[in-house]
Amino acid sequence: MHELTPENALAYLQATGRVTGPARVEALGGGVSNLVLRVITEAGPFVLKQSRPQLRTRDPWFSDLERVYREQEVMQALAPLVPHGIVPQVLFADRPNFVFAMAHAPAEARVWKEDLLGGHIDEKLGRRVGHILGLIHETSALHRDRFEAFRDAHVFTQLRVDPFYRRVQERRPEVARPLGALIEQMLTLHQALCHGDYTPKNMLIHDGGFLLVDYETAYLGDPTMDLGLCLAHLVLKAQRLPAQSAHFLKLMRAFWTGYKAAVTFRPAGELESRAIAHLGACLLARIDGSSPVDYLPEEDKRGAIRDLGRRILLDNIAQWSEVEALLKEKETGEGEKKPLSS
Repeated sequence: MHELTPENALAYLQATGRVTGPARVEALGGGVSNLVLRVITEAGPFVLKQSRPQLRTRDPWFSDLERVYREQEVMQALAPLVPHGIVPQVLFADRPNFVFAMAHAPAEARVWKEDLLGGHIDEKLGRRVGHILGLIHETSALHRDRFEAFRDAHVFTQLRVDPFYRRVQERRPEVARPLGALIEQMLTLHQALCHGDYTPKNMLIHDGGFLLVDYETAYLGDPTMDLGLCLAHLVLKAQRLPAQSAHFLKLMRAFWTGYKAAVTFRPAGELESRAIAHLGACLLARIDGSSPVDYLPEEDKRGAIRDLGRRILLDNIAQWSEVEALLKEKETGEGEKKPLSS
């Protein structure tokens, strides 16, 4: 593999004939698993992505380079089934070097994570984010033939099951049993496409909606993991900004409204109950897993998230209304008086 850097990428592109005129290359940050570069040409910018074997995390974390093939192929399979502009267009691929290029987001696009951490909460956008996730799950369930090639959960296991669920099993043995049930479910169900990283950091928002990126963990499996992970990130940001907690609750309700309006492939109650279990697991994963969030350094806030995740899993909470009640308890301080189930 020819390992690219911001310094040598332009020479690579020129040598392969993919850039012929003046251009420059900039590094893009935000992720832990790949080299991502912006290439600015006279015809406009595009994004170049190359997978790396070792992720940039606190704990040692490795994954197969071939995951970049999965990302490219999932994008090409999904793009015709969802509204235009959600999935970036794949421009070219260099499989021997584990590289592909995709269309750039609109110039005005912002990362939704940064907006949320800045306290900018848009319920309409939350409903749209939920609706698009519902469309991804619904259309992939209805067009299973397009996604059967993505049954293999090897990369999903490396990037989600092991560092999130199994790592928390090791560090929080009190929840090992419910986490084990979720792991079995993720590795045996093949209901719809699970994006595997449907989170605010992968949503580039603009006036026309948002662009969804990072499909390397996608597989045909348990789609409710997406719901749990996305909601976990909204809960974490609400914990970061407690003064905005009521607005975050409205945002999460809007997310659910949008999602449920788009899905019929499984009963809504079943999807909700499974999603809530994944929410508990993902909350714990982003505190005690291999890649904890970097915006909750305060131990009291981390402890509150840890308690919420444990309570969801140990009390078998199955409805979003019950989660809302717990979040409101936490906000008023009443939740501290209620012990977790053993």
